[in-house]
Amino acid sequence: MRGGRARWKIENETFNTLKNQGYHFEHNFGHGKKHLATVMAHIMLLAFLIDQVQALSCEMFQQAVVESKSKIRFWFSVRAVFTEMYVESWEDMYRAFIYGRQAPKLTPNTS
Repeated sequence: MRGGRARWKIENETFNTLKNQGYHFEHNFGHGKKHLATVMAHIMLLAFLIDQVQALSCEMFQQAVVESKSKIRFWFSVRAVFTEMYVESWEDMYRAFIYGRQAPKLTPNTS
């Protein structure tokens, strides 16, 4: 019983995160031509898995989130960086968040 309830709690928290905390994961009743919506759902779940592994194991990622004050604000900043700058590596981007003006400069995206 406890195992089942723990599993249910984990599942509910995961889907709540996917729906309400920046992933915009919604149920799709139509599965599109040749199951495209299903493929996109699998890609989103894979991205969520990578995000969770990185959040637990990468100290630079954790520091960058702390410096951003919230995870949602961090992801908005990441999106802005990718829109405006050329990012050679994730480490360069994390350093920019962690060290601010003392970090190595990111190159503006001119394309």
